[in-house]
Amino acid sequence: MGFWTLFEVATMPVLQVLIISCLGAFLATGYCNVLHADARKYMNKVVFIVFTPSLMFASLVKTVTFQEIISWWFMPVNIGLTFLFGGILGWIVVKLLKPERHLEGLVIATCSAGNLGNLLLIVIPAICNEKGSPFGEPSICGVHGIAYASFSMALGGFYIWTYTYHLIRTSGQLLHQRPSVEEAQKVPNKEIDSEADALLLKNEDSGLIIHIDEKNPNKKGDGWFKLKGILHQVVDELLAPPTIAAIWGFIFGAVPWLKSLLIGSNAPLRVLQDSIKLLGDGTIPCITLILGGNLTQGLRSGRLRPVVIFAIIAVRYMILPAIGIAVVRTASQLGFLSADPLYQYVLMVQFTLPPAMNIGTMTQLFDVGQDECSVVFLWTYLVAALALTVWSTFYMWILT
Repeated sequence: MGFWTLFEVATMPVLQVLIISCLGAFLATGYCNVLHADARKYMNKVVFIVFTPSLMFASLVKTVTFQEIISWWFMPVNIGLTFLFGGILGWIVVKLLKPERHLEGLVIATCSAGNLGNLLLIVIPAICNEKGSPFGEPSICGVHGIAYASFSMALGGFYIWTYTYHLIRTSGQLLHQRPSVEEAQKVPNKEIDSEADALLLKNEDSGLIIHIDEKNPNKKGDGWFKLKGILHQVVDELLAPPTIAAIWGFIFGAVPWLKSLLIGSNAPLRVLQDSIKLLGDGTIPCITLILGGNLTQGLRSGRLRPVVIFAIIAVRYMILPAIGIAVVRTASQLGFLSADPLYQYVLMVQFTLPPAMNIGTMTQLFDVGQDECSVVFLWTYLVAALALTVWSTFYMWILT
């Protein structure tokens, strides 16, 4: 596959995102005023509750089997490492460049959470279908590529709707938190509710609910109440609709008789699967339109300094891909990976993707950093056109 052919394949999905984002930006302007702030907010809720869970469930049920889940055991580890290294690098960026406090979670999220779903679903089959593809017969490569991409999307969604969801939600709590006792006491005539001899305050750093007994202030930060707060947050994040859909998708995909209820021309509930898939197909265009709509305001009021955006781009397209090569090559030499070069290629590409578009959905849900998120997306997706091409070429060279 020649360089310019690969360049075309790699840039097309990114250009599609940019084109649809421009349409969303136009719909949000005063000329149309269709995607105004309230419209984007409610549209995000539909994406969060209906579209994204449908996409994840439909893709998993169709493409994942129990045997594949076992044989691809390294993929969840690999994705976890992308979040781990990206999160560490994002934390370093935050400590060095010191963005506003409520934007720290956004910076770490965009450094750690990559677009592990829809871009792979477009790029991988396209590469398989190109003449001269290094990954073998197009039909076989395409089937395997879709399965890898769907599995990646489901696993990525699980990480995003737990770890990244926690980061953005905590940032939202930090931005909209209630005043502390000390702040309330400093304000004249500010009353503090003490009817039950207790206060529930937001801890500034962790967002945990901590019980404070006025009669015994030594109980502040009591470990039991902190543990309850942590468990409450974990349960809330695991009960997010996309996470639940991913879990059920794995179950139905892995259990043959459950899969046969939904998949196949003779499946008794195939109409249900078709309906869920139809809903899931709306996820990507809706998220992308909202991204463009947020961009119109983000360009005017975003507060992230250019150096922070440049640091995010450097993490995503310079440091993480190099780490990914080291991780995948080491795992291959240790015998953890199958000999399929397409599988190893997908693992490497997972370190090279632009930020997950679901981050935009989360910032809209918690009303924190929408404008800054849109600006980050604009620049990272523009650079992705070149970065994905260059790194894809290099990955194929070292694998084949």
